[in-house]
Amino acid sequence: MKNYDLSCFKILFLAGERSDPDTIQWSERNLKVPVIDHWWQTETGWAIAANCMGLHQFPVKYGSPTKPVPGWNLQVVDTNNQPVAPGEIGALVVKLPLPPGSLPTLWQNDDRYVESYLEEFPGYYKTADAGYIDDEGYAYIMSRTDDIINVAGHRLSTGAMEEVLADHPDVAECAVLGVADTLKGQVPIGFLVLNAGVDRDHTEIEKEAIKMVRDRIGPVAAFKTAIVVNRLPKTRSGKILRGTIRKIAEKTSYDLPATIDDPTILTEMEAVLKDVGYATA
Repeated sequence: MKNYDLSCFKILFLAGERSDPDTIQWSERNLKVPVIDHWWQTETGWAIAANCMGLHQFPVKYGSPTKPVPGWNLQVVDTNNQPVAPGEIGALVVKLPLPPGSLPTLWQNDDRYVESYLEEFPGYYKTADAGYIDDEGYAYIMSRTDDIINVAGHRLSTGAMEEVLADHPDVAECAVLGVADTLKGQVPIGFLVLNAGVDRDHTEIEKEAIKMVRDRIGPVAAFKTAIVVNRLPKTRSGKILRGTIRKIAEKTSYDLPATIDDPTILTEMEAVLKDVGYATA
């Protein structure tokens, strides 16, 4: 960066995957400008939660895309469609009506639109993301609803585990997902992409990552498997294909995602998971 004149660079906005605190803090140190995470979906057309710099700059809370944008009545509800207390994880939903710019239906399929987005939580748009809103109104998007896993009766966020793993000094990127387990219902598996130039023994790094999760989240997480991989399967917009990885680990059939960036990586994931006793490739 020092080789370039960045005097006209005012703000960095991050999109795609939920931004981990390390990435934001690194960018702040090096760019010396506000670094803004924000959260939205293809269906919504624009940001649901953001630090709207043109309206009012709120203090950054690492791990949060700040507050709901005007026009979005963001709420958190439980499985019975009842509001939960501040700080409690639940389903992130938007009270209807949706603001201008968001999807009014699906192309030639009104019934599927209702079924997919409006049916499960009557009166709300289902984002299919899980998270919470703190007592200051900051939203935290922890994971997809499907990624809130049930480990021996305990509901745990894979996003919270990812935040812990991202703190490891050798880890550049990570993903955690839950796979079916006959004893506990589900157990988490972590995938670690290392920083360039790291040449330490992978087994040692994996052991350290497991210990970090057990120390910070507790033995209840049953986090016992961390795997160093060269890369993670992603869409062309940068989102990790967790559902596809889960199907590989659970030895179930899957379709090649239409949005995948590089299909060959799925073969790599099959080989890695086979080595630890999951995939049958």
